[in-house]
Parts: sequence; C-alpha cells; structure tokens
Amino acid sequence: MKLRGAIFDFDGTLFDSMSIWDTAGEKYLRSAGKTPEENLQQTLKTMSLRQSACYLRQRYALQQSVEEIMDGVNRTVEDFYFYQAQPKPGVMALLEELRQRGRALCIATATDRYQIDAALRRCGMDGFFREIFTCTGVGHGKDEPAIFEQALGFLGTQKEETPVFEDAFHGARTAKAAGFPLIGVYDAHESRQAELQALSDCYLRDFFRLEAFWQLWK
Repeated sequence: MKLRGAIFDFDGTLFDSMSIWDTAGEKYLRSAGKTPEENLQQTLKTMSLRQSACYLRQRYALQQSVEEIMDGVNRTVEDFYFYQAQPKPGVMALLEELRQRGRALCIATATDRYQIDAALRRCGMDGFFREIFTCTGVGHGKDEPAIFEQALGFLGTQKEETPVFEDAFHGARTAKAAGFPLIGVYDAHESRQAELQALSDCYLRDFFRLEAFWQLWK
C-alpha cells in the first residue's frame, strides 16, 4: 500500500486528554441541579457532543435547549484545552515526518473545533493539519462513517492509502468497517484494548516504536 494521507482522532490519539471527559457530563448536571446516574461517563463515551446533550436533556428532563447543554458541557472542559492538554509523547515527531514526506493530514474528532484549535496552537501543532472535522460540524457521531468520509473527500486521497488513527474502539470499528486502514493507538481510557488491537492493521502502544507502521507502506 502507498501512504498519501492520514486522518487522526484527537482525544486519546494525538493528545492525552480523555480524562477530562470522565466527569464533564457529571459536572454539567450538578451545575444544573441534577444528580448524575452511576457510570454516566460510560453511557456518554460513544456519543458525539450533540448526542450526549440530547441524552442528558431527555434523561434528566432539562429545560435547557440542546445547544445550551452543549455550550454548558463545553464550558466545563474548555480551560483544559486552552491551558493544560498536552500531546502524547512522540506524536510530534511522527507528524513532522509525515509532513516532510508531503502527506496530507487532518483531524476527525468528537470535540468541538475551538477547543482543538486552542490546544494545537498552544502546543505549536496547528501547522500539521489541513483541516479539522468535528462530529458537531458533520452532524454525525463516530457510530457512522460520515466524518471519516468527509475528511477523505477533503484530502483527495484514496481510502486504501489514508489510514485512520484511533484510540477508541467504537470509532475504530466504524472506520475499519468503512474500508479504511486502521492504526489502533493505545490509551489507558479504552477498556477494549484486545479488541482494538485485533481489529487494527497496525497497533501502536506508543509513538516511539513505529517500525510496524512504516512497514505497512513499503
């Protein structure tokens, strides 16, 4: 296979940032005077922000609109993206290598764009990516392939030469089923590591040992 482009997830793949979402829904509900159910994070884990807001509104009989709930959840996490979130160790070297080789890169994420933009700018990484696609912008969560397909169309590359980098099993499964080469990325917040590894064309435990990744494209 040839490597012409790549589509990267953000949280848990490019950045070590999944932890902030563990309590975002709970914090928002408490701010609205509601008591969150146990394991709410697991319920929301596979949802886009809009899907999560719809669920919270219906499940907890919130009076706020879906858009207001989305804004409220974003406010609970935005300081983290603006001031704290850090890239995963070694990932910048990979991105630089891909840029030097002239590969087209973009991001496909469930997090809203202004937060992604802030974290990338702060860490000097905004120049690596041609575009950022979000589930909110596309109108579909990662339970559907629309975000990956739109990213591919933007890059103008062929599917078989454009791997998707994903740490979350649900997103990885969608990309793989849609025909993309899948690069699974280890993140401690994903409990289905064995399944992710089995599904992946290449599984990365970190961004320092990339021999298997480069071997795919020879």
